[in-house]
Amino acid sequence: MDIGGTFTDLATFDEKTGQLSFGKALSTHGELVNGIQHTLDSAGVDLANGYLFLHGSTIAINTLLERNGANTALLITEGFRDIYEIGRVNRPDAYNLFFGKHVPLVKRSQRYEVRERLRADGSLHRELDEEHVRETAKALKAQGIDAVAVLLLHSYRNPEHEQRVKAILQEELPGAFVTASHELSQEYREFERASTAVANAYVGPRVSAYLGELETHLHERGFGGAFYAVQSTGGLFPVAHARRDCVRMLESGPAAGVIGAQAICAQLGLGDAIAFDMGGTTAKAGVISDGKPLTTGSALIGGYERALPIQIPMMDIFEVGTGGGSIARIELGQSLRVGPRSAGSSPGPVCYGRGGKEPTVTDANLLLGRLDPDHFLGGDMPLDHAATMTAMHERIAGPLGLEPVAAADGILRIAVTAMSHAVKAVTTERGLDAGRFTMVVYGGAGPLHASAIARELGIRKVLIPFAPGYFSAYGMLFSDLRYDYVRSVFRRLEDLSFDEIEAMYASMEEEGRAAIGASELTPEGIVIERAADMRYVGQEHAVTVDLPRAFFEQEDREAIKRHFDEIHAVRYGTSAPDEPSDIVSLRVTLLGTMRKPPRHAVPVGDATPAADAIRATKPVYFRGSGFVDTPVYIRDKLCSGNRISGPALIEEHASTTVLQPLDTLDVDTCGNLQLTIGSDRS
Repeated sequence: MDIGGTFTDLATFDEKTGQLSFGKALSTHGELVNGIQHTLDSAGVDLANGYLFLHGSTIAINTLLERNGANTALLITEGFRDIYEIGRVNRPDAYNLFFGKHVPLVKRSQRYEVRERLRADGSLHRELDEEHVRETAKALKAQGIDAVAVLLLHSYRNPEHEQRVKAILQEELPGAFVTASHELSQEYREFERASTAVANAYVGPRVSAYLGELETHLHERGFGGAFYAVQSTGGLFPVAHARRDCVRMLESGPAAGVIGAQAICAQLGLGDAIAFDMGGTTAKAGVISDGKPLTTGSALIGGYERALPIQIPMMDIFEVGTGGGSIARIELGQSLRVGPRSAGSSPGPVCYGRGGKEPTVTDANLLLGRLDPDHFLGGDMPLDHAATMTAMHERIAGPLGLEPVAAADGILRIAVTAMSHAVKAVTTERGLDAGRFTMVVYGGAGPLHASAIARELGIRKVLIPFAPGYFSAYGMLFSDLRYDYVRSVFRRLEDLSFDEIEAMYASMEEEGRAAIGASELTPEGIVIERAADMRYVGQEHAVTVDLPRAFFEQEDREAIKRHFDEIHAVRYGTSAPDEPSDIVSLRVTLLGTMRKPPRHAVPVGDATPAADAIRATKPVYFRGSGFVDTPVYIRDKLCSGNRISGPALIEEHASTTVLQPLDTLDVDTCGNLQLTIGSDRS
């Protein structure tokens, strides 16, 4: 079950029959559990028959971005009260007179100093003043504080003081949500760790309460199985952990989509792909390289200039505020803008007929003939074409002196350009050539714009997977149990003690095996992956390098260094093979592999689709050609081997694929639509 900004999506898999079922309903913000039940009802799913419930939600990330979280306090080592506000003093736009740095989630008056101090190696410098902590806790109680974050220097080396402070706070503030930085991150960098702990506390009460409400609802409906949440890495963890480490769910839905794209790539033998997800509110992009999703040890939430760092492992995903519900508007200077404000599910786009007054990307697609007002969501949700035309004329076309169709086309051009930035952020800015990747496109709105985005980026191959409108929920069925561990070490590679490093890796792996062993689920196997954060001596920032176990078994420093040089060259376009390097942190990922749904398959057919695969022919607008009579195909009636030349529309229950002139489409044995993009820019 995946809750998005506009729709809530469901994918169910019956292991006995091998049957997949899907459901979709509008998200009910403020009452998310109701939206979940509506989606279950739409698919005819009885919770009493389930043994495993997997869930991803945007509630954590939305709480951060909308800044409507808990009344939060921060307890921090004495003398370091302001590091959370000072940050890294980044100024990416040096000559911008209106530049504004990040705004902390906790104001200065609610940051309290703790009398204690540990040295960098974790040894004691100053004893913890427990009585002072109790006095502080009483002051917090008087202020009605709902959540508390604790950041004490060097707790990643020695968590004893943080553990004791948390215990005191829980005694004095029994109703508050309390989080300590060492529970989330065991790496150095005090600002990033403080930001992560505060973010977890800030979203904690809301996310924890929501997950608790959902858990209760499931049990009341007869569900007696295991409830697991999806992490930002795409891995699964128990809901009890999710209610404590809420920040690990920030990108749960998008991460599950990348996991689904990885599964499709594995089935087809694709090593490199861009996973692109466009829903009703946002568009997201991630990368699969050599068969593995690219991950990061930290991310900036809220844009580079004003971002707050989150230092936990997560999928390397870039997000832009452009989706089907993104609102188009006229701003100063008669300029047309699209997003990031979204109509969401309530009131939604004008065409939904739920009170929306401002035209959106979805409305533009309707006016251009790319959505059918009588067949949206399989006909379950009729669209209001007349109201959309009126709103487009009054709000956009009239003020700009354009016809409504030209205004709608302009909205899509702006949206496509904005969405291409998400792809560039995870490819070009990472030293990767987007043009050599296949772009896997999904989300309810993704296939509508896949061809246009590919043209913008010079991508020639696009793949629309099975059930794109439910794909993030579907991807959860391919997720594994996952536990990530990291330890900062700071060792010069040439002085590295392999025995010491092996002992640290072994300790983390043992911890991970114990966590998987304590799970309610029984995985089919355990996969262990090792990596290290490395940098050249004198550098500040590191890159993460996957390291095969053989490098350590053979104590091969040269292989480690060579591998690091190669990764650095890809990321930054340069490397320094003759320069010494440091190992900054060690990373271990343990995957408890779960049983996956079978490979989807469709019947074999001829090159020409069957006659009954064409539902209708209708006028559709394409830039440079105007309205063109375009065949509309029913995806469920397409067979493996079918080939279609553009222009064409391929409709299914929760999505429509636009095939532009000069594009061609081939249906593969798994039922995926493989598009070859033409050379024009229509």
